[in-house]
Amino acid sequence: MSLYALIDAFVEYLRDQRGYSRHTIRNYHTDLMQFLDFLFGDKGLAEADDHQLQKIRPLVIREYLGSLYGKMARSSIARKFSAVRSFFLFLEKRGLCEGNPAADIATPKLEKYLPAHLTVDDVFRLINKPGKTTPLDIRDLAILEVLYSCGIRASEVEALNLDSIDFDERLVRVIGKGDKERMVPIGRKAIKAVNRYLEATREIRKKAAAHLSDGPLFINFRAQRLSARSIGRIIKRYAVESGLSPEISPHSMRHSFATHLLDGGADLRSVQELLGHKNLSTTQKYTHVSLDRLMEVYDKTHPRS
Repeated sequence: MSLYALIDAFVEYLRDQRGYSRHTIRNYHTDLMQFLDFLFGDKGLAEADDHQLQKIRPLVIREYLGSLYGKMARSSIARKFSAVRSFFLFLEKRGLCEGNPAADIATPKLEKYLPAHLTVDDVFRLINKPGKTTPLDIRDLAILEVLYSCGIRASEVEALNLDSIDFDERLVRVIGKGDKERMVPIGRKAIKAVNRYLEATREIRKKAAAHLSDGPLFINFRAQRLSARSIGRIIKRYAVESGLSPEISPHSMRHSFATHLLDGGADLRSVQELLGHKNLSTTQKYTHVSLDRLMEVYDKTHPRS
């Protein structure tokens, strides 16, 4: 089998047996295709070579990783390496290659960073930016309210259907990474914004048959499901118009959600459940933001600080 066919088999395995999300599968596929570009380009490996796998040694993978440094963040390099290592592990377990050439290569050390987040005032400035007249304005306001109220990812917002929200109980059924389902609360202001949006788009949905319960919650001007990428562009546009950093993203809203909950006294385990994190360590990075704020207050106010 060619390397292309093996990657297709790996992607099928991730989708059908591991239940990975479409977003993760798309990233893995893109990363592996980039690895092939390196093999067939920089390393001069022939696409029709019957001994392709045997020629991919640990040194080749190290050279690939080295070619990425200086071009992208270490977190991106680590993700690409994870895709390559997982691919060869898949091949090894099925007897398609002898050993995993990536097994003994260390994952690139990641930079330590504090998650980007907004102050409460900045969040309010952002949410108040959309107009309140056109259906698109009303939609954008609803998206901002849902992102901050629920702390969910852009891909999770994209996947929301009309029946994902229980308006009486104020709960949202979210499909997260690995197609894992969780229930998260949604605030009254967000409920009000979504209801207003649904009313504003009622006729558009009927004409496009997008009014059924399993239809998309957020739609574009063609009444098709709004993509995570489009949601990101919407947030960036309003951030710039609000005088905030153009780096503000849907994930910044998620970070702000978590940080503001912790600042308000929420316990870490509860925030972990709301965010849908598998490991508590993933959630703990938000405590650094809160601790920095506490230390600043302490240094300014304690007589013997």
